[in-house]
Amino acid sequence: MGYDEYRRDGGDSISTRLTYLLIGGGIGAILALLFAPKSGHELRGDIADATRKGIDRSREAAQQLSDRAGEYYEATRERASELYTQAAGRVGEVAQSAREAASRQTGTVAAALEAGKKAYQDEKRKTEMSGRLEAPNFGGEKTN
Repeated sequence: MGYDEYRRDGGDSISTRLTYLLIGGGIGAILALLFAPKSGHELRGDIADATRKGIDRSREAAQQLSDRAGEYYEATRERASELYTQAAGRVGEVAQSAREAASRQTGTVAAALEAGKKAYQDEKRKTEMSGRLEAPNFGGEKTN
């Protein structure tokens, strides 16, 4: 395992390291009390005091972690809200431009259809008019 992998695997968060430190300190304090030359009553009192102090420190650490987590939550929630608002605005802009492009295309297609209809009708009229002018010519002469 390379050094970078060790750092990645062993790169626990600060809260985890703090927890390990507190646990190790508590175990060390208990062992020191057990091996200290004191009477049983004094030793039990010292263990109870150390336990109370450890519990108090744990509560303080938990409160600090809770406060920090709340701050991170609020900051993340605000940032997510900002990103959502920006994304919604951009989606609205894209949708509007798509509507405008579709409207322009619809107008262009409609204009092309109308121009095609008009051209067809004009050609039809010309053909009918030329057919009427040529149709009565029964004399066998060609007209130019």
